[in-house]
Amino acid sequence: MDKKIFNGKRLKNARLYRGLTLTELANRTDISKQSISLYENEKNVPEHQRVQKLSAELNIPYDFFFQKDSFETITDVTYFRSLASATKLNRTAQSIKLDFVAKMYEVLYEYIDFPVLNIPNVEFDGIDDEFDDQGLEETRNQIEEISIKVRELWGLGDNPIKNLQFTLEKNGIIVTGFSTEEDKIDAFSQRTIIGNQDMFFIALALGTRPEGRINFDMAHELGHILLHPWSENLELITKEEFKAREKQANMFASAFLLPKTSFAKDIQAYPTDLKYYQFLKKKWKVSIQAMAYRSHQLGIISDNQFQYMMRQISKNGWRTKEPGDFPHKLNDNIFQGAINLLIKEEIVDPQKLLQVFKKHGITLYRQDIEDLLHLKEGTLFFEEEKPKIIQLKRPYDESGGSE
Repeated sequence: MDKKIFNGKRLKNARLYRGLTLTELANRTDISKQSISLYENEKNVPEHQRVQKLSAELNIPYDFFFQKDSFETITDVTYFRSLASATKLNRTAQSIKLDFVAKMYEVLYEYIDFPVLNIPNVEFDGIDDEFDDQGLEETRNQIEEISIKVRELWGLGDNPIKNLQFTLEKNGIIVTGFSTEEDKIDAFSQRTIIGNQDMFFIALALGTRPEGRINFDMAHELGHILLHPWSENLELITKEEFKAREKQANMFASAFLLPKTSFAKDIQAYPTDLKYYQFLKKKWKVSIQAMAYRSHQLGIISDNQFQYMMRQISKNGWRTKEPGDFPHKLNDNIFQGAINLLIKEEIVDPQKLLQVFKKHGITLYRQDIEDLLHLKEGTLFFEEEKPKIIQLKRPYDESGGSE
């Protein structure tokens, strides 16, 4: 039988997963920061009672801290569509969550024939210099061509995309959602190498965001997946270069969601009428602001017209909430479908699936797994069987004697 050995790396991951600093965890557990650091770096081993205390405070099962990962996933970089207030700790917490998702995907892959990654090979050498007008024009043209190439590959034509989440999942890109601080992180994407295969994950902040914004977030992250390098440390690039990549991803999202030919034809009738934009919002499933930006990008409205429209949008209070905005929920994602199928076909039940996850080193409480995979609450719930301490007597024959 394997001897249980405390895994310090798992303590660190659990702490970061919960978004806690060493100091915060120390204050909550009355264990010194220095001791926790030694445990995480495997310079010391905590006694049983301390592991129990850490387990309880982090709300992570005790056994988690004595396991190794069965699957090794490699994450190169994570693109965060974050505001300046997003801390490195917050970003790290979200990235660790996606690592868990990737590991669970690999477990489910043993049972489920998931869609394979289907994205075009593109060459993109976008210009970062905002003063290079010719270079920026070439960048815009490249992005337009790439958006058309993706639509052609995925058979979307020039029509509005009815269900972008389904479209991405159908083409091998995993979409999930996390409860996170919405004012700090909008969405993020991550490439994970599983075996020898690249997998791309898009995670969306859940809460009050409307459909148009959620769709733009997904398309923005698709832009990063297609346009930008996935083998460099983003901490090492300049702020200007990062801003340029964000701008390029926004350009792609606009071009992809609002195709040049068909959208231009739609908007030409009343290009500066905000009520008309409200009408088109229902058709194209993007925000009024995104459509105004696209109209300006395509030269349908002038600089002055665009600036006037944006002033009107601000005056109406539409910067934060537009007409027709309601909190949008993701549809059942590919994980919900996979687990429903496994349960329906009686391949595994919820209890067995949690055991399989645990066997592969994913020892988390049911609620955490449901949150990570964006499952309906209760999907993995099961009633534990109580041990039987009574049983029926053996039947008697008619004469009163036992058989």
